[in-house]
Amino acid sequence: MRIRSFTPMTGKLLDPMRARFRRWFEARLAPSDSITLTQRTVYILPTRAGFMLFVTLMLLLVGAINYQLNLGYLLTFLLGGSAVVGMHVCHGTLRGLGLHLLPPQPQFARASVVLEVVLSSQSSSVRHGIGLSVVGLNQWAWNDVPAQGSSTIQVAWQPLQRGWHRVPTLTAETRFPMGSFRVWTVWRPASNVLVYPAPEAHAPPLPPGQARSGGAALRHARDSGEYDGVRAYRRGDPLKQIVWKKAAHTDHLVSREREPQEGEELWLDFNRTGITAAAPSNAAGEALAKQSITEHKLSRLCAWVLQADRLGLDYGLRLPGKVVAPGSADAHKRECLEALALC
Repeated sequence: MRIRSFTPMTGKLLDPMRARFRRWFEARLAPSDSITLTQRTVYILPTRAGFMLFVTLMLLLVGAINYQLNLGYLLTFLLGGSAVVGMHVCHGTLRGLGLHLLPPQPQFARASVVLEVVLSSQSSSVRHGIGLSVVGLNQWAWNDVPAQGSSTIQVAWQPLQRGWHRVPTLTAETRFPMGSFRVWTVWRPASNVLVYPAPEAHAPPLPPGQARSGGAALRHARDSGEYDGVRAYRRGDPLKQIVWKKAAHTDHLVSREREPQEGEELWLDFNRTGITAAAPSNAAGEALAKQSITEHKLSRLCAWVLQADRLGLDYGLRLPGKVVAPGSADAHKRECLEALALC
């Protein structure tokens, strides 16, 4: 039940209690990617409109008794009966509903992970107005479920850090048909989602290729390298890579994109990203600076992996404790991104 606060100070005092109760309640739920809602997992309470309807019915009943109004009795019991029927219909909309979470796809940090949930019903009637949201976000997605059918509903969730993350606790609710009652459930999925580092927004060009170990081919000089197409200018590009003729016509700087030459290998090295740390002032600052530099390096390597894959290059990845041999294609890209996420 969501506790309503009357003043900002009251809300601040109740927030720790809400969080503690939520953690306690969620810890009692068994994780599962599929669930069928039963009488024991569906909860119901009146809404604000439901409380106002109850107060109105009491006033009508008191007025009908005092003034002996037969039409007043009729209206009061008609509305009361409708509210009782609406309560049973509202509760039955969720009871017996099946929820199944599809395997979530990996995503980059600070980007939205789309969670797809299949709602299935064995009932002979349509289930209307079913909403789904991540607990605590209050961002709802709504859908109807056809009779003896299924429908898919999507909710978004934004992880902020790389690595493995458990899918957050979800909640489903409905207020159909009258809006006087709120019926909801809390669901704790068991799946995990892999989150890659956020790619650097304006990463520098790819590093130069390195001579193949044991190779007999001579390495070409970098200045005489062949270029494959052009791209938008990035801060740090050498002036000799800028296409000045095109810049004179378009007023936009573009740079040539250089590919590694024959006899070279493109290695994306954690220790050769060009990122350095400033001198920390104390031990705590040193730890924070080290963590920040590590994340910055992984972010740059992630951008380089995407850039090399977009250009169709063979590339390898060197990380502390892990080396991914040079390769290409989607499987190789996923392997590199997974290594960066778990570094």
